[in-house]
Amino acid sequence: MSSNRTSATPLLDTIHTPGDLKRLSDGELAQLADELRTDVIDIVSETGGHLGSGLGVVELTVAIHAVFDTPDDTLIWDVSHQCYPHKVLTGRRDRMRTLRKKDGLSGFTKRSESPYDPFGAAHSSTSISAGLGFAVARDLEGKDGHVVCVIGDGAMTAGMAYEGFNNAGHLNSRIIVILNDNNMSISPPTGALSDHLNTLAQSDTVQRERSFFENMGFAYHGPVDGHDVPTLLETLRQLKEDGTGPVVLHAITRKGAGYVHAEAASDKYHGVSKFDVPSGKQSKSVPKAPSYTKVFANALIEEARQDDRVIAITAAMAEGTGVDLFGKQFPDRSFDVGIAEQHAVTFAGGLAASGMRPFCAIYSTFLQRGYDQVVHDIALQNLPVRFAIDRAGLVGADGATHAGAFDIGFLTNLPNFTVMAAADEAELVNMVKTATEHDIGPIAFRYPRGEGTGAQLPVQPVALPIGKGRIVDIGHTAALLSLGGRLEQCLEARALLSALGISVTVADARFAKPLDKELIEDLVETHELLVTVEEGATGGFGALVLHHLADQGLLDGRCGVRTMTLPDTFISQASPWEMYNEAGLNARQIADLVRVTLSRMGHGSRATLGGGSTRIQDRPLWTHHAEDR
Repeated sequence: MSSNRTSATPLLDTIHTPGDLKRLSDGELAQLADELRTDVIDIVSETGGHLGSGLGVVELTVAIHAVFDTPDDTLIWDVSHQCYPHKVLTGRRDRMRTLRKKDGLSGFTKRSESPYDPFGAAHSSTSISAGLGFAVARDLEGKDGHVVCVIGDGAMTAGMAYEGFNNAGHLNSRIIVILNDNNMSISPPTGALSDHLNTLAQSDTVQRERSFFENMGFAYHGPVDGHDVPTLLETLRQLKEDGTGPVVLHAITRKGAGYVHAEAASDKYHGVSKFDVPSGKQSKSVPKAPSYTKVFANALIEEARQDDRVIAITAAMAEGTGVDLFGKQFPDRSFDVGIAEQHAVTFAGGLAASGMRPFCAIYSTFLQRGYDQVVHDIALQNLPVRFAIDRAGLVGADGATHAGAFDIGFLTNLPNFTVMAAADEAELVNMVKTATEHDIGPIAFRYPRGEGTGAQLPVQPVALPIGKGRIVDIGHTAALLSLGGRLEQCLEARALLSALGISVTVADARFAKPLDKELIEDLVETHELLVTVEEGATGGFGALVLHHLADQGLLDGRCGVRTMTLPDTFISQASPWEMYNEAGLNARQIADLVRVTLSRMGHGSRATLGGGSTRIQDRPLWTHHAEDR
């Protein structure tokens, strides 16, 4: 049966690999760019994800793949949240609607996904260093081929980009860097480099020859209109055939280009949920409780009203961390330093050494980038910097690159540090108060992504006693000692176990460092089994508990002890529930561990199911279905 429907993307429908672009005329490539933009908008309207950044590089993507011979030529996307058009053109169009879902395509470039993704990226400013590695390897092996790196102006605020430029200019190896200058990262651009790029865009040839890039040993070309396909094709063909050594092509683009609702939005629709294409209206669920991020921001604002030493710092994530809300109230005490976590940490250290009370608000996954500074500039000097660690634990669709898995381990092993984890939003408010008043050394508090539990916020926050946890529910057979956001799942596990006749205590550790040793010892001495539960990698809170119990001789057999952590693997994107299910940290898995462990220990607990009496079996009683979420 034939159809009279006309495809909205007739040229794109014929493209299966970048090689197919070689047969198209320049005019057809311009048409292809229009169709590609339409396709990306349609895809993301169904999947959600990064939209504005991809729309800004549609023409660049088409031109690069038309001129260069990927994957033989190496193409590296910095950050790579702009890679959706690239994925469509590189044989993945039929899977694009699995984007950011379990077992689907990653929202970033990923080496295991395609030969057209030679280098994975989801943190910024790595492209030039990685590209230089590819270029030097090519030269050492006597091979041909080009290396093209696409880096955004926002990524140019990070020190690693300058390190790459410095080394590339010195080695003089052939590498083409395309600077995607859209005057907009996730947050508006900051710093002197942004001013320099704006000056270059309006300068004459002589001034451009004195640019930062020329002084670093790069030949500077541009600026060019990053949405003008014929000009891009002509320029890239020239760069491909002419010249030696490292070059920079300065392309001026618009984030969200070609979609009116994205261009009009303050963040240019950087990250969106599913949306209606004609209206641009996003399908966001109505939250049952405020987000942890907003609770943190409001709590910090209240502290700042009472104390003019309170300062907020973020690294290009003002909206993501809530520092934008703080900045509206206290613009002189709010600092977005750009994608520069190392600088953010040491900048905060200087403020703390000067008697201020700085809060460094950074996602867990991004704090990793400033770890050396955390060690040497903060911990070693015992400076009272406050680290507000957003996105602790697994974060869903952004996948493994954005998981907050490691901060418990890498902070608790540092002398002088105090480390807290909020079980709910009320605890978070009190931890902000605790951190504000903590002037004797560095302190960190971590909290999950997304909405809170609905806990009632304290009218008057109180500073928590340092190193003291709390009992939430009392039992006598097994004890669940939770650190952070798994407390709600522990309470659900308690209810499941109670139905089987197993009495469970649930405690909230609050502190990973210093440990509440008295609480831990009491739980071991009064229960048959202690299970620690955390949203962090191995070597974190559970390991610290085991160290303490071993030192006290409390692992010698009277009470069983188990630890539940994230597994020793990177978990790919899925919904948060699916990710935690894969990690084995949902309520029924917690309950299974308790029940099976007690059975293996030879305890005679009995459970009544369906009116009958049954001994606890050494196998799961529950299967895990989506409806359990």
